[in-house]
Amino acid sequence: MNKIHIITPVKDSIELTRKTAEAVMASRLPVPFTYTIYNDFSTPENTAELERMSRELGFRLVNLSELTDHPSPNYRLTLITARREALAEGAGLLIVESDVVVPEHALGALVAGAAGRGDCALAAAVTVDEQGRINYPYEFAEGKRGVVREKKHLSFCCTLMTPPLLEAFDFELLDPEKQWHDVTISHMALRKGFANYLFTDVRVLHRPHGSRPWKLLKYQNKLKYYWLKITKGRDKI
Repeated sequence: MNKIHIITPVKDSIELTRKTAEAVMASRLPVPFTYTIYNDFSTPENTAELERMSRELGFRLVNLSELTDHPSPNYRLTLITARREALAEGAGLLIVESDVVVPEHALGALVAGAAGRGDCALAAAVTVDEQGRINYPYEFAEGKRGVVREKKHLSFCCTLMTPPLLEAFDFELLDPEKQWHDVTISHMALRKGFANYLFTDVRVLHRPHGSRPWKLLKYQNKLKYYWLKITKGRDKI
């Protein structure tokens, strides 16, 4: 990997997004990187704020409203577009979601760790809360140490996809009926003979569902969460 494309999908949640963007732009990586925020139909006011933030911090902003009229979430379109651009430059694709804040050296550690493993498809950081405790979605990593080869799916909170994976799997094949694709891509990587690695010593701050607060109902009111999931067609994985 001689270059990294870093992306953050965003819908509103501007305060958290600013912290994410500031941390990404301050990151130290062993190779050059570009950073793109994909604005997935934020309000006009928040879109204007993202445009101001882009000029201030120096990241690239893509307004998905200029590419599609499909309602949010447009994670599949974001992944298709980002994969195409990364492939054109032989770059890895690193997702940092908008409820994640990365320490200065975290992304560089993922890049270096993936580069040292020829079979690597996905390289993910463990997520923690403000007190440094492992939190959703990586509670299963409690007690694990070092770099762990995972047979489970890796979530895309802070995850690198390597160029060989991007070349091997066309994201146009992702199910358009689903809204999130980390499970599909993780499993496809394994079926194609790659390995997925969780870097338990690379830890990033995660405020679970900060960008989609309605999902907190999963822990606060499961009945209402599943009613919305079924009746509104939300959160298709």
